[in-house]
Amino acid sequence: MRLRIAAVVLLLSAPAMFAAPPVDRAAMAAKVRAEFLHSWKAYEQYAWGHDELRPLTKQPRDWYGQSLLMTPVDSLDTLILMGFDNEAQKAKTLIVDRLSFDKDIDVKVFEVTIRLLGGLLSGYQLTGDARLLHLADDLGARLLPAFNTPTGMPYMYVNLRTGKTSGARSNPAEIGTLILEFGTLSKLTNKPVYFEKAKRAIVELYKRRSKIDLVGEEIDVETGAWVSKASHVGGGIDSYYEYLLKCSRLFGDKDCESMWKTSIAALNKHLADEAPTGLWYGEVDMDSGKRTSSEFGALHAFLPAVLVMSGDVKRGRRLEESCFRMWTLRGIEPEVLDYRTMTIKHAGYQLRPEIIESAWYLHRATHDDRYLMMGQTFFDSIVAHCRTEAGYTTLKSVVTMEKSDLMPSYFLAETLKYLYLLFAPDAAMNMDKVVFNTEAHPLRRTW
Repeated sequence: MRLRIAAVVLLLSAPAMFAAPPVDRAAMAAKVRAEFLHSWKAYEQYAWGHDELRPLTKQPRDWYGQSLLMTPVDSLDTLILMGFDNEAQKAKTLIVDRLSFDKDIDVKVFEVTIRLLGGLLSGYQLTGDARLLHLADDLGARLLPAFNTPTGMPYMYVNLRTGKTSGARSNPAEIGTLILEFGTLSKLTNKPVYFEKAKRAIVELYKRRSKIDLVGEEIDVETGAWVSKASHVGGGIDSYYEYLLKCSRLFGDKDCESMWKTSIAALNKHLADEAPTGLWYGEVDMDSGKRTSSEFGALHAFLPAVLVMSGDVKRGRRLEESCFRMWTLRGIEPEVLDYRTMTIKHAGYQLRPEIIESAWYLHRATHDDRYLMMGQTFFDSIVAHCRTEAGYTTLKSVVTMEKSDLMPSYFLAETLKYLYLLFAPDAAMNMDKVVFNTEAHPLRRTW
């Protein structure tokens, strides 16, 4: 009997006795820096001067057949932040010497705005090199024709040389995720047109919300009619909500603040879903609020960070726990799962940053070491499953762990940056003065 009692006592006390050791932040930050350098050197060796690297085949990839230097522009502020001064100088020289937007190519307005315009603006603010701001101004001017629609909401594509537009069917994310970059460009160049166009776009989108204050998944920017009324916080909608809050922070914009408060109240009322597996945000019909899906994925995992930024730390904590459950289901997060059955709907892993971003915001708000532990788990998983001889690659499936063949520029711009910030001293980033765009480019209120 005494042996049994002793065994029970041992079992009950096991978690305390065998608790994980505290995370060594300095050591982890150094590891993240080393993996960033491994990735950057691979890009330098195999894809220098191109948009992105295919790590398995060690070949470059250009988005539109001609390079826009996506990875160097996207990575510049991370290089500076991590203290890779020589690499940052080499990247900046490449950008100012070779980057030209005078190209006969149809580009996606959203992607070049968050990656290139955002990267050039943050690079300018960090270095003071006016050539970067000149490039940003040139790009911004070439994107302006996209806003020439009957509604003021932009087309999805614009030709950088001719200004020809296309893609009338767009979505809230691509319409509403422009105001931080265009607004910052407006402030730094003293050209009001940039802010005015982006502000009108987000306001016109908000005006078309339903009676229960939700937006849908797809809208026609020429007619203003909704094409899809599925409402959620995943891809196609996600950063629209993020930018409402961040616009109010970066510019002190009262309209955006009001739109954010109305929108988050609607999300918490209609999308939040208390399931047996935790708190999630699912999908509903934008008009009725009727639940249509219980899907949640890697892109949805931005929301804990935004909740924390708005002051709702409690809800942010709970949602991040759900996100972590999604990550640990297979040892790395799937693109999409059904949170009620915990079955994977889309098994790929795209090296996304959102869950890490949320852990960083939560750690800054709470100083709870649990988020350092999460970060260590994220890092170890990515190293174990995505590292290659030449950088990091996406996965075709988190079930089989079969590798794909792409290192997206945002892996360097966001994923590794947020991992580094999570473990680096808090003083590495002053959150009172910086607002990150959705590509993790720090924009500062210098005006």
